[in-house]
Amino acid sequence: MASNKGRAYFSIVGYHFNPALVTQQLGLEPTSINDAGTHGSLDKPVISSWEFSTATINSDEQELDIFKLIDDDILKKIEPHKDKIIEVCKAHNLSPRISVELTLSIDKDETTPDVGFGSRVVKFCSEIGAFINIDYKLSDRV
Repeated sequence: MASNKGRAYFSIVGYHFNPALVTQQLGLEPTSINDAGTHGSLDKPVISSWEFSTATINSDEQELDIFKLIDDDILKKIEPHKDKIIEVCKAHNLSPRISVELTLSIDKDETTPDVGFGSRVVKFCSEIGAFINIDYKLSDRV
């Protein structure tokens, strides 16, 4: 049967901005960018994004611990850049967010991963004006 899979990421999204400038201003290398907004017009705005992500974890290979992914793999690395994140988001009217993507197994014997956010994550999100997003889907039948 299919196992649970998941990843966590921090992203900054908005219209009409160049993610390369965010990288330069933050001094933090993203795991991915989408610069579609730099090519959009004012009458048809397109969103750009700057993302700092964990790898996708498969529960067959290791425990899928969302608390740990966010605290250890995301927050510890972006927290030192907090003031710059706030500055960049205000200067370019961007929206920061911490997100979790989960693909849940339909196997009745597979346990579901705990998903939650500690006070440190909630405080950080509050300080930078970020929101938390959780996307999930069910795995395909095997």
